[in-house]
Amino acid sequence: MSASIFDISGKVVAVTGAAGGIGMAVCRQLGSSGATIVMSDLNEGTLATGKAELEKMGIKVSSQVCDTRDEKSVIAYFDFIAKTYGQADILVNNAATGIHTPPQDTTLEEWNNVLAVSLTGYFLCAREFSKLLLKAKKPGALVNISSIAGSSAIGRGNFAYSTAKGGVNQFTRELAIEWAKSNIRVNAIQPCSVNTPGWRHWVETEGEEAKPLMDILLRGIPLGRVAEPEDIAAAVHFLASGAAAMITGSILPVDGGNLVYNAGGTLGSY
Repeated sequence: MSASIFDISGKVVAVTGAAGGIGMAVCRQLGSSGATIVMSDLNEGTLATGKAELEKMGIKVSSQVCDTRDEKSVIAYFDFIAKTYGQADILVNNAATGIHTPPQDTTLEEWNNVLAVSLTGYFLCAREFSKLLLKAKKPGALVNISSIAGSSAIGRGNFAYSTAKGGVNQFTRELAIEWAKSNIRVNAIQPCSVNTPGWRHWVETEGEEAKPLMDILLRGIPLGRVAEPEDIAAAVHFLASGAAAMITGSILPVDGGNLVYNAGGTLGSY
């Protein structure tokens, strides 16, 4: 297989939630491979910091504050892309949020906010992204960041988040069919727990109380570790590149075997 099929140089990539752990890893990976990155995030301060980091790496990058819950904000983001670059070739839907509230205690406000960011925001960005491509009659690739929570229940108050991610999975399949004839490929990635700054902060904050949960998490991952942001970014690169030219509607676990490991299973000790 020629390395050239992974080439994305010259492509314009829109990344939502770009200033977070996974988002920044995606920007570094794709930007270092020659793509132009258009970052978006709700947090103006972290967005500016992330943009400065990428510029120091020599990556071509621009940024736009965007609240993916808000239709006008999303439209403004893609208007900026259209005016600056003409179109985006790749969209990485990454912005998401969650709560850890038992379903019986979840308020309508909490529920609506999680779905607005983690599902409706994906729809709004995908819609505006597709308009640019369909108008120009150009191919493209959309990669949605989902979660293993979208395919298996994990409890611990993740009810709203898991429901949203289940929606992302079916959203991915439907869009793959809707846009196949226009050569817009749509795929998703399902990470297990990822070693992001936010995740590390949670572990450090919980201290000893986090240890039992960490033990449970690691027991369920056959490869014996949580994912690194770079693991997710590498999978995004693959799905966005020509190496995945015949892949659409796929939900790819990047989870160290978490989803396939039966709760009653035993790992080989060879």
